[in-house]
Amino acid sequence: MAKAQQRTTPRRELAQNPLFEQVSPEVGVLDDAAFDAAMRADPDEALALLADLVGATDVRLRELAKRLAGRLFFDVAQRGPLPQRGMGTLRSLPYRPDGGDLDLDASIETIAEGRAGVIDIDGLRVRGWVRPATAMCLLVDRSGSMGGRPLATAALAAASVATRSPADYSVLAFGKDVVVAKSQLTPKAGDAVVGDVLSLRGFGTTDLAGALWAAGQQLQRSRAGRKVAVLLSDCRSTVEGDALAAARALDELVIVAPDTDAEEAQAFAARAGVRCLTVAGPSAVADALSQALSRTA
Repeated sequence: MAKAQQRTTPRRELAQNPLFEQVSPEVGVLDDAAFDAAMRADPDEALALLADLVGATDVRLRELAKRLAGRLFFDVAQRGPLPQRGMGTLRSLPYRPDGGDLDLDASIETIAEGRAGVIDIDGLRVRGWVRPATAMCLLVDRSGSMGGRPLATAALAAASVATRSPADYSVLAFGKDVVVAKSQLTPKAGDAVVGDVLSLRGFGTTDLAGALWAAGQQLQRSRAGRKVAVLLSDCRSTVEGDALAAARALDELVIVAPDTDAEEAQAFAARAGVRCLTVAGPSAVADALSQALSRTA
């Protein structure tokens, strides 16, 4: 991910959050016990503060926050129910003892060639269930405010996608341009992806059409049987382009919008014929991603 110079936030600005003095009573300090208490009392507010701490001017505090965020966002993401993947397709597969019933039609030649009761097991086949793979592309709208709750929501969405489709996913951030935090088939540590998302700051116009076309290009690289784009946005496009055509060109698109500002996202979803889910805060994103992957939701 190409990184611009990140604006850091001084303590006096961070102190506007009422939890800050409890969590960081001194320069360079992050009180784990106080943060755990904040998570129990109000997880959304605590996650929002942690997202802001990752951009703190205080170098020691910033590094402690990055370390905590790399673990905590994945912990929260994994608490949501993982999607039901179904039984999949019954296929002929290479033999293994627990792989399924012997496929006699595919194995008959190997069996016939066996001499003195010795059969080459490499030539045997079994019938077994293959679960359909799912590829995901997360689109994060960075054109508006990208601090506090919106930033924590984006980071938790990235952790949720990485948890649910670890081998085949991408994360794109967009405003005027599209920035690739992780490309579809390029391996990258999940905490590094979350860290890159937490480095985002909002600015500029919103090219919704360009972002959706970019998602399609990422997903085209995958050979998965199911390809799902998840758009984290209020869907207020300010750049000309046919966003509806781009949305309809995707195999599947699910929009996730803040419940306090979802009207335009819901209207766009209705026109595109796709689902729109709403979230009240960062801690709701894991459940929303599970709904996005559920074919019955």
